[in-house]
Amino acid sequence: MPYQRPQADTLAARLREPRRFMQIVAGPRQVGKTTLVQQVVEASGLPAHFASADEPTLRGPQWISQQWDTARLAAKDADEHGAVLGSAPLLIAQGLSESLAGRFEVLHLTHWSFTEMQAAFDWSLDDYLLYGGYPGAAPLIHEPKRWARYIRDSLIETSISRDVLLLTRVDKPALLRRLFDLACRYSGQILSYTKMLGQLQDAGNTTTSAHYLDLLAGAGMVCGLQKYASDTTRQRGSSPKLQVLNTALLTAQSGLTPQQAHEDRELWGRLVESAVGAHLVNAAADGSCTVHYWRERNQEVDFVVKAGRRLTAIEVKSARAPQVHRGTAAFSAAFKPQRSLLVGGDGIALDDFLGKPVAHWTET
Repeated sequence: MPYQRPQADTLAARLREPRRFMQIVAGPRQVGKTTLVQQVVEASGLPAHFASADEPTLRGPQWISQQWDTARLAAKDADEHGAVLGSAPLLIAQGLSESLAGRFEVLHLTHWSFTEMQAAFDWSLDDYLLYGGYPGAAPLIHEPKRWARYIRDSLIETSISRDVLLLTRVDKPALLRRLFDLACRYSGQILSYTKMLGQLQDAGNTTTSAHYLDLLAGAGMVCGLQKYASDTTRQRGSSPKLQVLNTALLTAQSGLTPQQAHEDRELWGRLVESAVGAHLVNAAADGSCTVHYWRERNQEVDFVVKAGRRLTAIEVKSARAPQVHRGTAAFSAAFKPQRSLLVGGDGIALDDFLGKPVAHWTET
């Protein structure tokens, strides 16, 4: 039997509730949306109507409404249950707001975590850092070149071409693709939009780059973290910290073999930090927290997690480091976070941090 994700219990509970809600299961490509819903429905025995929103040229708001009506007819006198699956957040968001206002709930599925890949495939921490959280690609890791081609062709290209370019107006598709490559290459680094345009050799404006980065984040690929500040305006005007949402994207784009990646200390350090960042950002997908970075002059904190009124400052090291970090100390003096954590080095073991929900570290 395929590995069953923890979200199965949540979805099963929702389907059993006597409410007339369409259940929307959304998330990046190949994270197990269809498998999850099939497992839950088969186990529950409840009437259900399956529909996939994964063909953007054929789907639209009217189609989503039609699926809801079909689900209601199939249920007849029973509670009405429907499930729409999609990796295209732009389409789903538009369809929901236009045709299902007040009649839907969304269950967000993120990239697979370290504990999930370990449970399903017996992966080591190094496996997870190198190959990330794509279960469909897991059988290919013993053929690294084939694995990288699969990630590039079946995941990266398909996500960009079908989940972004076909669903919204993109005047410079080549720029968007180069921006994705840049975000993978510089994951874990703070880069101003002006410097990005210089790297991309484009004379466009910073607003366009910021918009394209948001589109790529919506597709579950890469994002730009904002600087933490008490003033929201200062946050929005900050240079972004680039972050892949799955380390497989970084590795597949690097062109290096696993051995070369291990031997490249700089790359390995970025894989470690990117894995921590992805763990945090994926946890924030349900709106329970927000993830930022902080920097003033030469003092920096890798990640700042805000959950309600609680602040957690997180510094990541791939080698031994002092427990008291200058950036963390400066941030603590300015903002009084409830917790300050060192992950890696002489702090919390990386596998321990990745092996627990983010709430474990930010709410206790």
